Amino acid sequence: MRTCCDIPHNQRQPFIRDDADGHLIYQIGDILLNRYKILATLGEGTFGRVVKVKDLERNHVMALKIIKNVEKYRDAADLEIGALEKIMLLDPSLEHLCVKMLDWFDYHGHTCIAFEMLGLSVFDFLKDNNYEPYPIEHVRHIAYQLCYAVKFLHESRLTHTDLKPENILFVDSEYTTAAVPRKNRDVRRVNCTDIRLIDFGSATFDDEHHSTIVSTRHYRAPEVILELGWSQPCDVWSIGCIMFELYQGVTLFPTHDNREHLAMMERILGTIPYRMARKTRTKYFRYGKLDWDEKSSTGRYVRDNCKPLHRCVITDKPDHLQLFDLIRKMLEYEPANRITLDKALRHPFFAKLPAHQRLHEKCNDNPAGAGHSSTANSPTANAERERSHSLSR
Repeated sequence: MRTCCDIPHNQRQPFIRDDADGHLIYQIGDILLNRYKILATLGEGTFGRVVKVKDLERNHVMALKIIKNVEKYRDAADLEIGALEKIMLLDPSLEHLCVKMLDWFDYHGHTCIAFEMLGLSVFDFLKDNNYEPYPIEHVRHIAYQLCYAVKFLHESRLTHTDLKPENILFVDSEYTTAAVPRKNRDVRRVNCTDIRLIDFGSATFDDEHHSTIVSTRHYRAPEVILELGWSQPCDVWSIGCIMFELYQGVTLFPTHDNREHLAMMERILGTIPYRMARKTRTKYFRYGKLDWDEKSSTGRYVRDNCKPLHRCVITDKPDHLQLFDLIRKMLEYEPANRITLDKALRHPFFAKLPAHQRLHEKCNDNPAGAGHSSTANSPTANAERERSHSLSR
């Protein structure tokens, strides 16, 4: 680990200051460690900020995550670095589509992690596209890659715990525009659907302490809400929610309250199993049934805004029905009954993928290069479109 003290005193950036929230105060053009020149701010989150920098030593542009000078965020960053180093050890060529960490260092109490430069997250692209759902072919390829990447984590005894559209980045988010008469407006279509998985700050190995609550609200599995303990299947639940969102353009569970979340689950997926209801120590059930007033204002909201999953399919074409069959298998209440990602990759929904995209079939044949299409290293040309390492909603 390098620190700010590794450079001569007279070359250090002067006036190192933090704001009230612990963010590093910087200006465009500042140079960190006499090496990383800040070119632009890419985004901000609870953890800190992500900036675009140029590595003056290697003449290379990258994304630099500057963590707040706050102990709990430094601790999370240390865990992320540990997970990324383990991933690089297990997968040196990074064929399993996890983001590439290029460097890390301490800068006056700010842990800084340098990553390859990527495009927009699938969420930011969706938002900038007026929440126009992705075409089914795009849903297929993005979901397949996500299953492939997370399957590798699970085989490495690691659970990501924070899978969401913000943490799935396009390698290159350049797009073309197509006119859609029924929408009476233009719609963006990303040119290349290659993705990378990011944000390992909450990733947990099997033998590490498991926090009671994990995952961002909309993608949180029922066993987490009910505090029944969790493991890799909670990631599979999150992937099911993400696939629905890519397909529909909206979240499956639009809520911020546990009881309402459980009510939405029951409205969409059916009754929560009695075993789970009886085992939980939370106060959301009475006599094994969800304590929920359907006639209340929130009860009417859930009834009016949620419908059984099978009624959310847009058309009865085989592709769409297969997608919802897979989503349903991912959204099994009982973690032990939830489909594994190994089986998910072999689901009929993914059968239409072209051979060069079927990574689970070729990874043993081409360990050095699987997963990297010819577009994977293409630059994100439009500078004002560049954002990376997306942020929590």
